[in-house]
Amino acid sequence: MKACIVGGGVIGGGWVARFLLNGWDVAVFDPDPEAERKISEVLANARRSLPSLYDRMMPVEGKLTFHSDLAEAVSGAKWVQESVPERLDLKNKVHGSILEHLDADAILGSSTSGFKPSELQDGMDKPEQIIVTHPFNPVYLLPLVEVVPSAKTPEAIKSKAQSILTSIGMKPLLVRKEIDAHIADRLLEAVWREGLWLINDGIATTEEIDDSIRYGFGLRWAQMGLFETYRIAGGEAGMKHFIGQFGPALAWPWTKLMDVPELTDELVDQIADQSDEQSGHMSIRELERLRDDNLVGMMRALKKSGSGAGGTINEHEAAMELPTADDLPITVCRKIPQSWTDYNGHMNETHYLEAASKATDQFMIMVGADDDYIASGNSYFTVESQIRYLDEMKEGDDLTIKTQVLSGAGKKMHLYHFLQNAAGDTVCGVETLLLHVDLNTRKTSLPAEEISAKLAEFASAHVSLPTPHGVGKSIGQR
Repeated sequence: MKACIVGGGVIGGGWVARFLLNGWDVAVFDPDPEAERKISEVLANARRSLPSLYDRMMPVEGKLTFHSDLAEAVSGAKWVQESVPERLDLKNKVHGSILEHLDADAILGSSTSGFKPSELQDGMDKPEQIIVTHPFNPVYLLPLVEVVPSAKTPEAIKSKAQSILTSIGMKPLLVRKEIDAHIADRLLEAVWREGLWLINDGIATTEEIDDSIRYGFGLRWAQMGLFETYRIAGGEAGMKHFIGQFGPALAWPWTKLMDVPELTDELVDQIADQSDEQSGHMSIRELERLRDDNLVGMMRALKKSGSGAGGTINEHEAAMELPTADDLPITVCRKIPQSWTDYNGHMNETHYLEAASKATDQFMIMVGADDDYIASGNSYFTVESQIRYLDEMKEGDDLTIKTQVLSGAGKKMHLYHFLQNAAGDTVCGVETLLLHVDLNTRKTSLPAEEISAKLAEFASAHVSLPTPHGVGKSIGQR
């Protein structure tokens, strides 16, 4: 599949990374002579951070090309994403040129944060192919994308747009009525206006306003949003109680949302100076990496619970298939995230075991001991593990785990996990012994017949394989 990105700035570069790292070929059109350099820097950050969200290897990266001819860039693309500056006349001109070369079954998405789709479609030959798809920076990490159709947008385009965006790990939010600035930016604009007044009136600095968000409600909003947060604030009585208690405050004359301070040179300088003092000691690239690391950490936490953006990552990850091998089943295929590395610059020893435990979980699924089986009251518990560290792994390295069944009779499941690097060299071996357990009695028990049969099938297939070096040895024996 081919995508074309028109406009390679901050947002366009993020779209390039989002499509490219999800296996699409990407053609870029941007007359800026610095476009290739800028996009390569965005891609470097994306390659480092996006795979860290997942516990499975992402698709093979697509082919990236840069074009000076728009027709060549658009040709054959199934999705064209326009991210040019926010000027309606410019967008209309660019859209007209794109539509001249766009395939009949392709979609033209616009990253506009403010214009309505009807404004973008006005006067176009094929208005039905244009739809607003407004993302959030960084596009390659944040899943939300507002999908805004107009009355001229066919249902098929709406459905296809949402399907494609979901397939690249995004969370499409279909906006039911077109409106200036859509949904999210209208909310952000309200906070932005109030923030400007707080600075203008000498009440707070840029850093103090940011602190009020990042140490407080920002963390709540990350998982619950606005209304679910307020529902909890209402206690056992819920949202109705909250509105009854705090609703009257909406009539108090303390908000300045209907008014905006004049952006004088003095106020602009004040805001810029405060911002420089707040974070001017770091370059933009350093700030982006800090932002990305923080987002990965928060979203991986949300991934564990399935809340908010974590649920989107889980759904996307579930659609990724593990590769296969001729010798042993592959139970893990992923990249080493930056959060797994330590002060020595390599993967910390605890995460070798964490990776092996993921391999065990995947192998349990392979023999039928999946979520449904565990919900029925049965599982396997690890009772012993031995780890042999053989080589280093560093941030961004490819990790593949192959699993050999040493024995699988009765209550026992004896496994050996080969942790391998991109070259196929074993960097760590993890021997693990598990016993089948009845979760109701919390005592060992025999597994279901179908589990035993599948496990025996693997054990039979692996019985002729060499015993991995180090199996059964104690610490210090090499």
